[in-house]
Amino acid sequence: MNSNPKSLPFTKMHGAGNDFVVLDGLRDALPKDLRPLAQRIAHRNLGVGFDQLLVVRESSMADFRMEIFNPDGSQVEMCANGIRAFFKYLRDAGHTDAEELGVETLSGVVRPRWAGQDRVTVDMARPVLAPAQIPTHLGQGDGPVLDVELEVPPNLSLDGSGRIRISSISMGNPHAIIEVDDVETAPVAELGSYVENHAMFPNRVNVEFITPLTRNRIRQRTWERGTGETLACGSGACAVAVSAMLRDAIDRSVTIELRGGELEIEWAHNDAHVFMTGPAAEVFTGEFPLTDLHEE
Repeated sequence: MNSNPKSLPFTKMHGAGNDFVVLDGLRDALPKDLRPLAQRIAHRNLGVGFDQLLVVRESSMADFRMEIFNPDGSQVEMCANGIRAFFKYLRDAGHTDAEELGVETLSGVVRPRWAGQDRVTVDMARPVLAPAQIPTHLGQGDGPVLDVELEVPPNLSLDGSGRIRISSISMGNPHAIIEVDDVETAPVAELGSYVENHAMFPNRVNVEFITPLTRNRIRQRTWERGTGETLACGSGACAVAVSAMLRDAIDRSVTIELRGGELEIEWAHNDAHVFMTGPAAEVFTGEFPLTDLHEE
């Protein structure tokens, strides 16, 4: 392992259009502080471009550890599309041939399972419904936080009233769900950015805009905290499904239509784990120059 490399190998991947750069900390020497590197690689004109940077690490509590960085350099707890790409990378790189394994994340150990033909099923565990654990200042007690009114500037509300209705759930990271008549015309950037940074969400929040289509199909667009709009969000799709199932608006197995593809979500009953199945693909590999990156 070269301790002073001039460039760093990377793999570009995506899961339903949610795109990632993977760095291999088991194989390559990485800078101690990855935040500046994440910001450089993330730039879609001057770098490689990604929704999130995934870093492969050793783990003392699972088979592997996944670190996740946003384009702004912030670190996040969990990414469901990312863990599918992460698992495919581990198999392609020869780090494992397991059909199922445990991956340590900041939100705990997550278990992806190979579903064949570059598809991965992820045990997303139980949804977190208690407001204090999401965290959000909306609601109280054990929750759930469903269709709660939130004050926003009148020009950002959907009807000019200065209020929207919002649901909030954590799937290892916090999500806010807003139902709209048509996701294609929803003010995703303006309202998503405002809700992401709203005082009711102390750790910021990912924002899902949804339009239910049938009892087993929902259309979704996502504004991700620290990233902006992405083509897909796996944990967000799980949160969307859970909130709709809690309101008995959909069946217990649902397809979520995202701009980058489709995800299948199953939640057998309110005490069960949520399972998500979707694609993972490699796009290309390359070397990123480190000549201008100075370690502290």
